[in-house]
Amino acid sequence: MKAVVQRVSRASVSVEGAVIAEIAHGVLILICAMQGDSEAQGDQLAAKISKLRIFKDEAGKMNLSLKDIGGAALVVSQFTLAGDTSRGNRPGFSSAAPPGDGQRLYEHFAAALTGLGVPVHTGQFGADMAVDLLNDGPVTILYDL
Repeated sequence: MKAVVQRVSRASVSVEGAVIAEIAHGVLILICAMQGDSEAQGDQLAAKISKLRIFKDEAGKMNLSLKDIGGAALVVSQFTLAGDTSRGNRPGFSSAAPPGDGQRLYEHFAAALTGLGVPVHTGQFGADMAVDLLNDGPVTILYDL
């Protein structure tokens, strides 16, 4: 699985002009299931992100996790993270999981993160979404499991 985790002051996702999910302080997670991925990668990624210490403590050091601050996660599927730009100018997406597997693994990841005590809101798999965020820091972490 591939993921981009952004520390945010706020984030929302809209479909056809209507906000379908939003969070205040927390993380926006853009996630892509790759061919060959299984629920195990989703579980591993959820565990890593739930413990990721990217929030400031009283001393201003990035020492607190999402759970420590009581923050939420907005999880948005983004198959374009699988984009291969090694040839030409048009990215290829053949390494992304097929849509059925991608949706199953996306939903499993969100459920795994919820199971770890993180409040989770989601986008709409396969929809044309507009994501609005205020990146805090900015802090952006990449995962490629």
